[in-house]
Amino acid sequence: MDKSVQGLEAPKSDAAFTCVPIEITVSVGRARPLVRELLQLEEGSVLVLDKRVEDLVDLYVGDRLIGTGVLEISEGGEQHGQLCVRLVDVNDFGNSGG
Repeated sequence: MDKSVQGLEAPKSDAAFTCVPIEITVSVGRARPLVRELLQLEEGSVLVLDKRVEDLVDLYVGDRLIGTGVLEISEGGEQHGQLCVRLVDVNDFGNSGG
């Protein structure tokens, strides 16, 4: 057997993948302005979204919906005052098959 292959060991578990960071996108709503309205936007303009502050937000990894949550403001610790999401539903990936 080739020595370069002998030194490689098969992964014992998926533990290495649990340390890989992922990016979660939180969708708080959509705006659908006309092109002429978009061209008139300037600093201080307001885009009205199709959701209210108290509505659920969607969480995505890539284009895959992974759950829903509600927006909150962090109350303590180093993140005091930061916007955060409290999960209210997380999709079951165990039986998704892909």
